[in-house]
Amino acid sequence: MTGPDPERIPVVVASGQSIERDALVTPVDLMARACEQALAHAPGLRGAIERVTVVDVMTRTGPAPATELARRLGAGSGGTACEVSTIGGNTPQWLVNRASSDIAAGRLSVTLIAGAEAIRSSRARRTAGMARDDGATDLAPDAVVGDDRPGAGPAESAIGLLAPVHVYPLFESVVASRAGHDAAGHRRAMGTLFAPFTERAAAHPYAWFPTSRTAAEIATPSAGNRIVCEPYTKLMTAFLGSDQGAAVLVCSLAAARRAGVDERAVFVWSGAEATDVRFPASRPDPGRSPAIAAAGRALFEAASLAAGGSASVGVDDLDLLDVYSCFPSAVELAAEALGLAGDDRRGLTVTGGLPYFGGPGNNYTTHSIATLTDLLRDGGSDRLALATGLGWFITKHALGVYGSSPPPAGFHRGDTSGAQARIDDTAVETALELDEAEQATIVAVTVVRDNSGSAAAAPLIARLADGRHMALAAADDEVVRAMGELDVPGAVGGSVVVQPGPARYRLAAG
Repeated sequence: MTGPDPERIPVVVASGQSIERDALVTPVDLMARACEQALAHAPGLRGAIERVTVVDVMTRTGPAPATELARRLGAGSGGTACEVSTIGGNTPQWLVNRASSDIAAGRLSVTLIAGAEAIRSSRARRTAGMARDDGATDLAPDAVVGDDRPGAGPAESAIGLLAPVHVYPLFESVVASRAGHDAAGHRRAMGTLFAPFTERAAAHPYAWFPTSRTAAEIATPSAGNRIVCEPYTKLMTAFLGSDQGAAVLVCSLAAARRAGVDERAVFVWSGAEATDVRFPASRPDPGRSPAIAAAGRALFEAASLAAGGSASVGVDDLDLLDVYSCFPSAVELAAEALGLAGDDRRGLTVTGGLPYFGGPGNNYTTHSIATLTDLLRDGGSDRLALATGLGWFITKHALGVYGSSPPPAGFHRGDTSGAQARIDDTAVETALELDEAEQATIVAVTVVRDNSGSAAAAPLIARLADGRHMALAAADDEVVRAMGELDVPGAVGGSVVVQPGPARYRLAAG
Protein backbone atom coordinates (compact mmCIF):
# COMPACT_ATOMS: atom_id res chain seq x y z
CA MET A 1 0.00 0.00 0.00
CA THR A 2 1.35 3.40 -0.87
CA GLY A 3 1.40 6.17 1.68
CA PRO A 4 -0.19 9.61 1.44
CA ASP A 5 0.68 11.91 -1.44
CA PRO A 6 3.78 13.95 -0.42
CA GLU A 7 2.01 17.03 -1.75
CA ARG A 8 -0.49 16.54 1.06
CA ILE A 9 1.80 15.77 3.98
CA PRO A 10 2.30 18.89 6.14
CA VAL A 11 5.70 19.42 7.74
CA VAL A 12 7.51 22.10 9.71
CA VAL A 13 10.73 22.39 7.79
CA ALA A 14 12.39 25.29 9.61
CA SER A 15 11.92 27.72 12.47
CA GLY A 16 13.58 30.80 13.88
CA GLN A 17 13.55 32.82 17.08
CA SER A 18 14.80 36.28 17.98
CA ILE A 19 15.40 38.37 21.09
CA GLU A 20 16.61 41.94 21.67
CA ARG A 21 17.66 43.38 25.02
CA ASP A 22 19.45 46.58 23.97
CA ALA A 23 18.59 48.19 20.63
CA LEU A 24 15.14 49.65 19.99
CA VAL A 25 13.23 47.45 17.56
CA THR A 26 9.74 46.94 16.20
CA PRO A 27 7.71 43.73 16.14
CA VAL A 28 8.29 43.47 12.37
CA ASP A 29 12.05 43.80 12.96
CA LEU A 30 11.93 40.83 15.33
CA MET A 31 9.70 38.81 13.01
CA ALA A 32 12.04 39.47 10.10
CA ARG A 33 15.03 38.26 12.12
CA ALA A 34 13.21 35.06 13.10
CA CYS A 35 12.02 34.49 9.54
CA GLU A 36 15.48 35.03 8.07
CA GLN A 37 16.84 32.50 10.54
CA ALA A 38 14.22 29.99 9.40
CA LEU A 39 14.73 30.73 5.69
CA ALA A 40 18.48 30.31 6.05
CA HIS A 41 17.73 26.61 6.62
CA ALA A 42 15.42 26.44 3.58
CA PRO A 43 16.50 29.16 1.13
CA GLY A 44 14.84 27.46 -1.81
CA LEU A 45 11.41 28.03 -0.27
CA ARG A 46 11.59 31.83 -0.01
CA GLY A 47 10.13 32.37 -3.45
CA ALA A 48 7.56 29.61 -3.01
CA ILE A 49 5.77 31.12 0.01
CA GLU A 50 2.07 31.42 -0.80
CA ARG A 51 0.82 32.81 2.50
CA VAL A 52 2.33 34.90 5.28
CA THR A 53 0.37 34.98 8.53
CA VAL A 54 1.28 37.23 11.45
CA VAL A 55 0.04 36.42 14.95
CA ASP A 56 -1.90 39.34 16.45
CA VAL A 57 0.52 41.97 17.79
CA MET A 58 -0.20 43.99 20.94
CA THR A 59 2.33 46.74 20.19
CA ARG A 60 1.56 48.99 17.22
CA THR A 61 2.67 47.75 13.82
CA GLY A 62 0.61 49.67 11.28
CA PRO A 63 -2.31 48.21 9.35
CA ALA A 64 -0.44 45.50 7.45
CA PRO A 65 2.39 43.81 9.37
CA ALA A 66 2.16 40.65 7.26
CA THR A 67 2.46 42.62 4.02
CA GLU A 68 5.36 44.62 5.45
CA LEU A 69 7.07 41.43 6.58
CA ALA A 70 6.57 39.71 3.21
CA ARG A 71 8.09 42.70 1.43
CA ARG A 72 11.10 42.75 3.71
CA LEU A 73 11.69 39.07 3.15
CA GLY A 74 11.05 39.11 -0.59
CA ALA A 75 8.65 36.27 0.10
CA GLY A 76 6.68 34.62 -2.66
CA SER A 77 6.40 35.78 -6.23
CA GLY A 78 4.02 38.73 -5.93
CA GLY A 79 0.79 36.88 -5.24
CA THR A 80 1.47 35.97 -1.62
CA ALA A 81 -1.59 36.20 0.62
CA CYS A 82 -0.95 38.31 3.73
CA GLU A 83 -3.06 38.11 6.88
CA VAL A 84 -3.07 38.66 10.63
CA SER A 85 -4.76 36.60 13.30
CA THR A 86 -7.22 37.63 15.96
CA ILE A 87 -6.25 37.84 19.64
CA GLY A 88 -5.31 34.67 21.50
CA GLY A 89 -2.35 32.60 22.62
CA ASN A 90 -4.08 29.66 20.94
CA THR A 91 -3.67 31.21 17.50
CA PRO A 92 -0.13 30.01 16.64
CA GLN A 93 -1.12 26.36 17.06
CA TRP A 94 -4.48 26.99 15.42
CA LEU A 95 -2.64 28.52 12.46
CA VAL A 96 -0.44 25.42 12.15
CA ASN A 97 -3.53 23.19 12.34
CA ARG A 98 -5.23 25.33 9.70
CA ALA A 99 -2.19 25.32 7.43
CA SER A 100 -1.85 21.55 7.83
CA SER A 101 -5.50 21.05 6.88
CA ASP A 102 -5.01 23.26 3.83
CA ILE A 103 -1.92 21.33 2.76
CA ALA A 104 -3.65 17.99 3.33
CA ALA A 105 -6.56 19.20 1.19
CA GLY A 106 -4.25 20.37 -1.60
CA ARG A 107 -5.08 24.07 -1.11
CA LEU A 108 -1.64 25.20 0.07
CA SER A 109 1.99 24.28 -0.45
CA VAL A 110 4.19 26.69 1.56
CA THR A 111 3.29 29.14 4.34
CA LEU A 112 5.17 31.24 6.85
CA ILE A 113 3.70 31.89 10.32
CA ALA A 114 5.39 34.57 12.43
CA GLY A 115 4.82 36.80 15.40
CA ALA A 116 6.63 39.10 17.80
CA GLU A 117 6.25 41.70 20.51
CA ALA A 118 8.54 44.67 21.17
CA ILE A 119 7.05 45.82 24.46
CA ARG A 120 10.44 46.65 26.01
CA SER A 121 11.28 48.87 23.05
CA SER A 122 7.84 50.48 23.06
CA ARG A 123 8.14 51.37 26.74
CA ALA A 124 11.68 52.66 26.26
CA ARG A 125 10.55 54.95 23.45
CA ARG A 126 7.72 56.28 25.57
CA THR A 127 10.01 56.86 28.57
CA ALA A 128 12.47 58.75 26.38
CA GLY A 129 9.71 60.87 24.86
CA MET A 130 10.38 59.38 21.42
CA ALA A 131 7.78 59.03 18.71
CA ARG A 132 6.20 55.62 18.30
CA ASP A 133 7.38 53.48 15.43
CA ASP A 134 4.11 52.38 13.89
CA GLY A 135 5.62 50.56 10.94
CA ALA A 136 4.46 51.05 7.37
CA THR A 137 1.24 53.08 7.34
CA ASP A 138 0.73 53.36 3.58
CA LEU A 139 -0.41 49.77 3.06
CA ALA A 140 -3.90 48.36 2.73
CA PRO A 141 -4.89 46.42 5.87
CA ASP A 142 -4.07 42.73 5.98
CA ALA A 143 -6.92 40.24 6.02
CA VAL A 144 -7.92 39.06 9.51
CA VAL A 145 -8.43 35.38 10.34
CA GLY A 146 -9.60 33.60 13.47
CA ASP A 147 -12.17 33.87 16.23
CA ASP A 148 -12.66 37.54 17.10
CA ARG A 149 -15.32 37.16 19.78
CA PRO A 150 -14.49 38.99 23.03
CA GLY A 151 -13.07 37.25 26.09
CA ALA A 152 -15.22 39.03 28.66
CA GLY A 153 -18.98 39.39 28.72
CA PRO A 154 -21.38 41.85 30.32
CA ALA A 155 -20.95 40.33 33.81
CA GLU A 156 -17.17 40.66 33.82
CA SER A 157 -17.24 44.06 32.12
CA ALA A 158 -19.69 45.42 34.71
CA ILE A 159 -17.04 45.19 37.43
CA GLY A 160 -13.97 45.82 35.25
CA LEU A 161 -12.82 42.20 35.46
CA LEU A 162 -10.82 42.31 32.22
CA ALA A 163 -7.12 41.75 32.99
CA PRO A 164 -5.74 38.18 32.86
CA VAL A 165 -3.75 38.80 36.04
CA HIS A 166 -7.07 39.33 37.86
CA VAL A 167 -9.06 36.52 36.21
CA TYR A 168 -6.63 33.59 36.37
CA PRO A 169 -6.32 33.85 40.17
CA LEU A 170 -10.08 33.31 40.37
CA PHE A 171 -9.56 29.93 38.73
CA GLU A 172 -6.66 29.31 41.12
CA SER A 173 -8.85 29.79 44.16
CA VAL A 174 -11.01 26.88 42.99
CA VAL A 175 -7.96 24.66 42.40
CA ALA A 176 -6.55 25.53 45.83
CA SER A 177 -9.85 25.00 47.61
CA ARG A 178 -10.37 21.65 45.91
CA ALA A 179 -6.87 20.58 47.00
CA GLY A 180 -7.57 21.63 50.59
CA HIS A 181 -4.73 24.17 50.57
CA ASP A 182 -4.53 27.45 52.41
CA ALA A 183 -2.93 30.33 50.52
CA ALA A 184 0.60 29.73 51.80
CA GLY A 185 0.38 26.00 51.20
CA HIS A 186 -0.92 26.52 47.70
CA ARG A 187 1.89 28.97 46.94
CA ARG A 188 4.33 26.26 47.94
CA ALA A 189 2.61 23.82 45.57
CA MET A 190 2.75 26.33 42.73
CA GLY A 191 6.41 27.01 43.47
CA THR A 192 7.08 23.30 43.19
CA LEU A 193 5.18 23.20 39.90
CA PHE A 194 7.08 26.12 38.38
CA ALA A 195 10.64 25.58 39.66
CA PRO A 196 11.39 23.07 36.83
CA PHE A 197 10.11 25.64 34.35
CA THR A 198 12.88 27.99 35.43
CA GLU A 199 15.44 25.24 34.79
CA ARG A 200 14.25 24.99 31.19
CA ALA A 201 14.36 28.76 30.79
CA ALA A 202 17.89 28.85 32.17
CA ALA A 203 19.01 26.55 29.35
CA HIS A 204 17.08 28.24 26.52
CA PRO A 205 19.04 30.69 24.34
CA TYR A 206 15.99 32.90 23.70
CA ALA A 207 14.60 33.04 27.25
CA TRP A 208 14.08 36.49 28.74
CA PHE A 209 14.96 35.28 32.27
CA PRO A 210 17.55 32.50 31.89
CA THR A 211 17.72 32.01 35.65
CA SER A 212 17.06 28.91 37.73
CA ARG A 213 14.93 29.48 40.81
CA THR A 214 13.94 27.25 43.69
CA ALA A 215 10.36 26.51 44.61
CA ALA A 216 10.81 28.57 47.77
CA GLU A 217 12.06 31.59 45.81
CA ILE A 218 9.00 31.48 43.59
CA ALA A 219 6.53 30.86 46.42
CA THR A 220 7.82 33.16 49.15
CA PRO A 221 6.51 36.73 49.10
CA SER A 222 9.24 39.34 49.44
CA ALA A 223 10.06 42.90 48.44
CA GLY A 224 11.13 41.67 45.02
CA ASN A 225 8.41 39.02 44.75
CA ARG A 226 5.27 40.69 46.03
CA ILE A 227 1.85 39.13 45.95
CA VAL A 228 0.26 40.56 42.84
CA CYS A 229 -3.15 38.96 43.05
CA GLU A 230 -3.95 36.27 45.62
CA PRO A 231 -2.49 33.71 45.68
CA TYR A 232 0.04 34.63 42.93
CA THR A 233 3.42 36.12 43.57
CA LYS A 234 5.09 38.17 40.85
CA LEU A 235 7.28 35.20 39.88
CA MET A 236 4.18 33.14 39.08
CA THR A 237 2.80 35.55 36.47
CA ALA A 238 3.42 35.90 32.74
CA PHE A 239 6.02 38.53 31.85
CA LEU A 240 4.81 40.86 29.10
CA GLY A 241 7.78 43.22 28.86
CA SER A 242 10.02 41.40 26.41
CA ASP A 243 11.25 41.92 22.85
CA GLN A 244 10.93 38.44 21.31
CA GLY A 245 9.94 36.97 17.94
CA ALA A 246 9.46 33.55 16.39
CA ALA A 247 8.52 32.01 13.06
CA VAL A 248 7.80 28.57 11.62
CA LEU A 249 7.92 27.56 7.96
CA VAL A 250 5.20 25.01 7.17
CA CYS A 251 5.03 23.28 3.80
CA SER A 252 4.20 20.02 2.08
CA LEU A 253 6.77 17.25 2.13
CA ALA A 254 6.85 17.52 -1.67
CA ALA A 255 7.74 21.22 -1.47
CA ALA A 256 10.49 20.41 1.02
CA ARG A 257 11.82 17.77 -1.37
CA ARG A 258 11.82 20.20 -4.27
CA ALA A 259 13.81 22.64 -2.15
CA GLY A 260 16.22 19.90 -1.10
CA VAL A 261 15.44 20.23 2.61
CA ASP A 262 13.17 17.24 3.23
CA GLU A 263 15.72 15.82 5.69
CA ARG A 264 14.69 18.70 7.98
CA ALA A 265 11.00 17.78 7.95
CA VAL A 266 9.14 17.50 11.23
CA PHE A 267 5.70 16.05 10.60
CA VAL A 268 2.42 17.48 11.84
CA TRP A 269 0.49 14.40 12.92
CA SER A 270 -2.72 15.89 14.29
CA GLY A 271 -4.42 19.00 15.58
CA ALA A 272 -7.60 19.88 17.45
CA GLU A 273 -9.36 22.88 18.91
CA ALA A 274 -12.17 23.58 21.36
CA THR A 275 -13.53 26.48 23.39
CA ASP A 276 -14.64 26.55 27.00
CA VAL A 277 -17.80 28.39 28.00
CA ARG A 278 -16.71 31.76 26.68
CA PHE A 279 -17.16 34.04 29.67
CA PRO A 280 -15.59 33.06 33.01
CA ALA A 281 -18.60 34.04 35.13
CA SER A 282 -20.78 31.67 33.09
CA ARG A 283 -18.67 28.58 33.63
CA PRO A 284 -20.25 25.93 35.84
CA ASP A 285 -16.83 25.07 37.31
CA PRO A 286 -14.10 27.70 36.83
CA GLY A 287 -11.55 25.23 38.16
CA ARG A 288 -11.75 22.82 35.23
CA SER A 289 -11.45 22.97 31.44
CA PRO A 290 -13.81 20.62 29.61
CA ALA A 291 -12.61 22.12 26.33
CA ILE A 292 -8.98 21.12 26.85
CA ALA A 293 -10.19 17.63 27.75
CA ALA A 294 -12.36 17.48 24.61
CA ALA A 295 -9.60 18.82 22.38
CA GLY A 296 -7.15 16.34 23.91
CA ARG A 297 -9.43 13.39 23.23
CA ALA A 298 -9.97 14.51 19.65
CA LEU A 299 -6.26 15.20 19.20
CA PHE A 300 -5.19 11.73 20.23
CA GLU A 301 -7.98 10.05 18.28
CA ALA A 302 -6.74 11.95 15.23
CA ALA A 303 -3.12 11.02 15.98
CA SER A 304 -4.15 7.37 16.23
CA LEU A 305 -5.82 7.67 12.81
CA ALA A 306 -2.63 9.28 11.51
CA ALA A 307 -0.75 6.23 12.78
CA GLY A 308 -2.83 4.21 10.32
CA GLY A 309 -4.28 1.85 12.87
CA SER A 310 -0.84 0.48 13.67
CA ALA A 311 -0.97 1.93 17.18
CA SER A 312 -3.12 3.98 19.50
CA VAL A 313 -1.47 7.32 20.33
CA GLY A 314 -2.02 8.81 23.77
CA VAL A 315 -0.43 11.19 26.19
CA ASP A 316 1.97 8.50 27.46
CA ASP A 317 3.43 8.12 23.96
CA LEU A 318 4.71 11.67 23.84
CA ASP A 319 8.39 12.41 24.31
CA LEU A 320 8.22 16.20 24.59
CA LEU A 321 5.58 18.53 26.02
CA ASP A 322 4.90 22.23 26.10
CA VAL A 323 1.79 23.18 28.05
CA TYR A 324 0.71 26.81 27.82
CA SER A 325 1.77 28.44 31.05
CA CYS A 326 0.80 32.09 31.50
CA PHE A 327 -0.25 31.43 35.10
CA PRO A 328 -0.24 28.29 37.29
CA SER A 329 -3.98 27.70 36.84
CA ALA A 330 -3.50 27.41 33.07
CA VAL A 331 -1.01 24.59 33.63
CA GLU A 332 -3.02 22.90 36.38
CA LEU A 333 -6.28 22.85 34.42
CA ALA A 334 -4.56 21.59 31.28
CA ALA A 335 -2.63 18.90 33.17
CA GLU A 336 -5.81 17.60 34.79
CA ALA A 337 -7.68 17.66 31.48
CA LEU A 338 -4.93 15.81 29.61
CA GLY A 339 -4.03 13.32 32.35
CA LEU A 340 -0.60 14.79 33.10
CA ALA A 341 1.04 15.00 36.50
CA GLY A 342 2.57 18.29 37.60
CA ASP A 343 5.87 16.51 38.14
CA ASP A 344 5.76 14.55 34.88
CA ARG A 345 9.24 13.13 34.23
CA ARG A 346 9.24 14.63 30.73
CA GLY A 347 8.68 18.13 32.04
CA LEU A 348 5.70 20.27 31.08
CA THR A 349 7.66 22.84 29.07
CA VAL A 350 10.56 23.02 26.64
CA THR A 351 10.91 26.81 26.84
CA GLY A 352 10.39 27.70 30.47
CA GLY A 353 6.91 29.15 30.11
CA LEU A 354 5.61 32.71 29.99
CA PRO A 355 6.81 33.84 33.45
CA TYR A 356 10.44 32.81 32.74
CA PHE A 357 10.94 32.33 29.01
CA GLY A 358 8.83 35.41 28.41
CA GLY A 359 5.28 36.15 27.34
CA PRO A 360 5.45 37.93 23.98
CA GLY A 361 1.74 38.66 23.76
CA ASN A 362 -0.17 36.14 21.68
CA ASN A 363 2.98 34.67 20.14
CA TYR A 364 4.40 32.50 22.94
CA THR A 365 3.18 29.26 21.36
CA THR A 366 5.11 30.00 18.16
CA HIS A 367 8.24 29.87 20.32
CA SER A 368 7.15 26.57 21.86
CA ILE A 369 6.41 25.06 18.42
CA ALA A 370 9.78 26.29 17.13
CA THR A 371 11.57 24.78 20.13
CA LEU A 372 9.66 21.49 20.01
CA THR A 373 10.28 21.00 16.31
CA ASP A 374 13.98 21.84 16.67
CA LEU A 375 14.26 19.23 19.42
CA LEU A 376 12.43 16.64 17.35
CA ARG A 377 14.64 17.39 14.34
CA ASP A 378 17.81 16.88 16.36
CA GLY A 379 16.68 14.04 18.61
CA GLY A 380 16.34 10.95 16.44
CA SER A 381 13.41 9.13 14.86
CA ASP A 382 10.03 7.98 16.11
CA ARG A 383 9.54 10.74 18.67
CA LEU A 384 6.35 12.69 19.29
CA ALA A 385 5.70 16.09 20.86
CA LEU A 386 2.67 18.00 22.11
CA ALA A 387 2.11 21.76 21.94
CA THR A 388 -0.88 23.43 23.59
CA GLY A 389 -2.00 27.03 23.33
CA LEU A 390 -4.83 28.95 24.89
CA GLY A 391 -6.40 32.36 24.43
CA TRP A 392 -8.23 34.82 26.63
CA PHE A 393 -9.08 33.33 30.04
CA ILE A 394 -8.48 29.58 29.53
CA THR A 395 -11.08 30.07 26.80
CA LYS A 396 -9.87 29.18 23.29
CA HIS A 397 -7.67 26.11 22.93
CA ALA A 398 -5.55 24.63 20.15
CA LEU A 399 -3.39 21.51 20.44
CA GLY A 400 -1.01 19.79 18.07
CA VAL A 401 1.01 16.58 17.89
CA TYR A 402 4.30 16.67 15.97
CA GLY A 403 6.53 13.76 15.02
CA SER A 404 10.10 13.21 13.89
CA SER A 405 8.84 10.44 11.58
CA PRO A 406 5.98 10.65 9.07
CA PRO A 407 2.49 9.54 10.14
CA PRO A 408 1.66 6.45 8.06
CA ALA A 409 -1.84 7.70 7.24
CA GLY A 410 -1.04 11.42 7.01
CA PHE A 411 -2.24 14.42 9.00
CA HIS A 412 -5.63 14.23 10.73
CA ARG A 413 -7.59 17.00 12.42
CA GLY A 414 -9.73 16.13 15.40
CA ASP A 415 -13.48 16.71 15.37
CA THR A 416 -14.78 18.41 18.53
CA SER A 417 -18.13 19.59 17.15
CA GLY A 418 -20.25 17.32 19.32
CA ALA A 419 -18.24 18.01 22.45
CA GLN A 420 -18.33 21.73 21.71
CA ALA A 421 -22.11 21.75 21.57
CA ARG A 422 -22.25 19.96 24.94
CA ILE A 423 -19.80 22.42 26.50
CA ASP A 424 -21.77 25.40 25.18
CA ASP A 425 -24.95 23.97 26.66
CA THR A 426 -23.43 24.05 30.18
CA ALA A 427 -23.17 27.86 30.26
CA VAL A 428 -24.70 29.27 33.44
CA GLU A 429 -27.00 32.27 33.15
CA THR A 430 -25.55 35.42 34.72
CA ALA A 431 -27.23 38.31 36.49
CA LEU A 432 -25.97 41.89 36.29
CA GLU A 433 -27.87 43.34 39.26
CA LEU A 434 -30.54 42.49 41.80
CA ASP A 435 -33.58 44.41 43.03
CA GLU A 436 -33.15 43.22 46.61
CA ALA A 437 -30.23 42.04 48.73
CA GLU A 438 -29.62 38.31 48.52
CA GLN A 439 -27.13 35.91 50.05
CA ALA A 440 -24.92 34.06 47.55
CA THR A 441 -22.22 31.40 47.63
CA ILE A 442 -18.66 32.24 46.59
CA VAL A 443 -17.61 30.18 43.56
CA ALA A 444 -14.21 31.81 42.95
CA VAL A 445 -12.42 34.75 44.55
CA THR A 446 -9.20 36.72 44.60
CA VAL A 447 -7.70 39.80 46.24
CA VAL A 448 -5.73 42.27 44.13
CA ARG A 449 -2.82 43.79 46.05
CA ASP A 450 -1.00 47.05 45.36
CA ASN A 451 2.76 47.63 45.49
CA SER A 452 2.64 48.02 49.27
CA GLY A 453 0.84 44.71 49.74
CA SER A 454 -2.45 46.30 50.73
CA ALA A 455 -5.70 44.94 49.33
CA ALA A 456 -6.84 47.10 46.41
CA ALA A 457 -9.79 45.10 45.08
CA ALA A 458 -11.53 41.79 45.76
CA PRO A 459 -13.51 40.54 42.76
CA LEU A 460 -15.37 37.26 42.97
CA ILE A 461 -17.88 35.05 41.20
CA ALA A 462 -20.88 33.98 43.27
CA ARG A 463 -23.83 31.64 42.79
CA LEU A 464 -27.32 32.88 43.62
CA ALA A 465 -30.02 30.71 45.13
CA ASP A 466 -31.67 30.30 41.73
CA GLY A 467 -28.40 28.99 40.22
CA ARG A 468 -27.43 32.12 38.30
CA HIS A 469 -23.91 33.47 38.64
CA MET A 470 -22.78 37.03 39.27
CA ALA A 471 -19.39 38.67 38.94
CA LEU A 472 -19.15 40.97 41.94
CA ALA A 473 -16.92 43.77 43.21
CA ALA A 474 -16.58 44.71 46.86
CA ALA A 475 -19.13 47.31 47.98
CA ASP A 476 -16.53 49.64 49.51
CA ASP A 477 -12.98 49.92 50.86
CA GLU A 478 -13.99 48.40 54.19
CA VAL A 479 -15.11 45.21 52.45
CA VAL A 480 -11.88 45.17 50.40
CA ARG A 481 -9.79 45.45 53.57
CA ALA A 482 -11.78 42.68 55.26
CA MET A 483 -11.34 40.40 52.24
CA GLY A 484 -7.62 41.14 52.25
CA GLU A 485 -7.39 39.66 55.74
CA LEU A 486 -9.04 36.39 54.74
CA ASP A 487 -7.33 33.25 53.49
CA VAL A 488 -8.57 33.34 49.92
CA PRO A 489 -8.88 29.59 49.14
CA GLY A 490 -10.77 29.19 52.40
CA ALA A 491 -13.31 31.77 51.27
CA VAL A 492 -14.50 29.56 48.39
CA GLY A 493 -17.85 28.09 49.37
CA GLY A 494 -18.49 30.86 51.88
CA SER A 495 -21.23 33.44 51.72
CA VAL A 496 -21.56 37.08 50.72
CA VAL A 497 -24.55 39.37 50.54
CA VAL A 498 -25.20 40.74 47.07
CA GLN A 499 -26.37 44.36 47.25
CA PRO A 500 -29.32 45.74 45.30
CA GLY A 501 -28.40 47.60 42.13
CA PRO A 502 -24.95 47.31 40.49
CA ALA A 503 -22.97 44.12 41.09
CA ARG A 504 -21.51 44.72 44.57
CA TYR A 505 -21.26 42.57 47.69
CA ARG A 506 -20.73 42.76 51.42
CA LEU A 507 -19.55 40.02 53.73
CA ALA A 508 -22.26 37.90 55.31
CA ALA A 509 -22.77 38.39 59.03
CA GLY A 510 -20.92 35.88 61.19
